[in-house]
Amino acid sequence: MKRGPGSGFEVRGSRFEVRRLGLVDYHAGLELQHALVEQRKRGEVPDQLLLLEHPDVITLGVRTRSDRSHVLETPEALAARGVALYETGRGGDVTYHGPGQLVGYPILDLKPDRCDVHRYVRDLEEALIRAVAEFGIAAGRVPGLTGIWTGAAGREDKLAAIGVRISRWVTSHGFALNVNTDLSRFGLIVPCGIADRGVTSMQRLLGHEVPMAEVEDAVVRAFGTVFVPAAV
Repeated sequence: MKRGPGSGFEVRGSRFEVRRLGLVDYHAGLELQHALVEQRKRGEVPDQLLLLEHPDVITLGVRTRSDRSHVLETPEALAARGVALYETGRGGDVTYHGPGQLVGYPILDLKPDRCDVHRYVRDLEEALIRAVAEFGIAAGRVPGLTGIWTGAAGREDKLAAIGVRISRWVTSHGFALNVNTDLSRFGLIVPCGIADRGVTSMQRLLGHEVPMAEVEDAVVRAFGTVFVPAAV
């Protein structure tokens, strides 16, 4: 598969579109998601998977509306370092996005047979676990936590974060997979509000930079097996 503006596969007689967007400003990404969610609700577009990267940005989930203690720098200090700060409508706590991190925004209509938030999050985890396995990385889940993790039990590092929003069973927001991410940026926050776990990347685990296009291809294949079992 080649990196480009879009690709897709058939599911239930409609097209599941993949949009590979490159580097996208976070606010522009929010606006695009909002527009696609409304179009999906009206049946004007098929299910979507947006794959992109963001410039340096810290995002706040619904848990941080009244408590920003997990952001360790002031907005002014962040701005001086070129890091934006946004409130979002997704679930979860605080996270970081930046170049070298693959961000995925699935815009999926879960009706009629996937109307289960817990199942949806587990399916996202499963797709990411399968995707990184193609690179020889053994990732898994940690009971009581979201995302995918690597390392010894009780000392796992987070490889991918997940935070979703669902409106009338149409999804938005999604996942952030650390591919070649500058992990020092996570020192600006308490990632996902979890102070006793680390953060890692595919680059750190493998010892070399990983081509983003290859990771995108692996994620698309994994989505095709987890969310679209009959994909061809």
